[in-house]
Amino acid sequence: MSLLRVVIRAKDEAAKIPTTLARINAQTLHSQMELVVVDSGSTDGTVEIARAAGATIIEIPASTFTYGGSLNSGCEGTEAPFIVALSAHAFPPDEHWLERMLHPFSDERVACACGYVKGPHGKPLAGRLVQDLELAQLNPYWGYSNSSGAFRSELWRERPFRADMVGTEDKEWAWHWLHQGKLVVVDPALAVEHSHQDEGPRAVFRRSFNEWAGYGAYLEMEPYGRRDLVRDWWGDLDGYPSHLRARVGWRRAAKLLGKWRGRQALSP
Repeated sequence: MSLLRVVIRAKDEAAKIPTTLARINAQTLHSQMELVVVDSGSTDGTVEIARAAGATIIEIPASTFTYGGSLNSGCEGTEAPFIVALSAHAFPPDEHWLERMLHPFSDERVACACGYVKGPHGKPLAGRLVQDLELAQLNPYWGYSNSSGAFRSELWRERPFRADMVGTEDKEWAWHWLHQGKLVVVDPALAVEHSHQDEGPRAVFRRSFNEWAGYGAYLEMEPYGRRDLVRDWWGDLDGYPSHLRARVGWRRAAKLLGKWRGRQALSP
């Protein structure tokens, strides 16, 4: 039996998935892993590249894609105790990354683990952060991510990811297990090279919309109207070096508009 399965979700990632696959195949745990790519309608050679790299291919129609549903498809059939979810454009930094990803699971209470370099308030993480329910409730929009995360397959079999959500299926799944007394580990040592900086305004808007509409599927949130949108646009730096730069940045504007529309989608 394999130790873990790596599941990569992809669509039209021919430019970047070769790097991801090469770095996964160079892992020290390569001989103990299964590699699955779930493709949702690529037309650029992504499937052929993944197959040549030794991946098992699962093809699903683009019209049926959801983040949770596609990941569930990639997890089906494995007997490996751990599953690692990875975006097609998320690059592990070195050949020991999978080893480090499994370290937190020596604690039986840990349901899932992932890597960020920044904490819930945007400040750099000095080391491993163990999130319990109390900590999650203080920062409910921050936590586990399937862009580069690992989870116990036995917990997934007991409760798969929600296929009806447009986004944040990862955080909803972790939220469920946190309520069952499980823990989430976030560690900068598990971080990958992963960026959306090459996205255009429409993609940034859609990603933000999906994220906030997803939160609304399981969290109780206060109404978010135009005044809230203007307040955030005017006062929140969002990582920019100055208020001026923040107010004229198109990326931040697209994110805020996506947040506003995603929150509006929750209205009765």
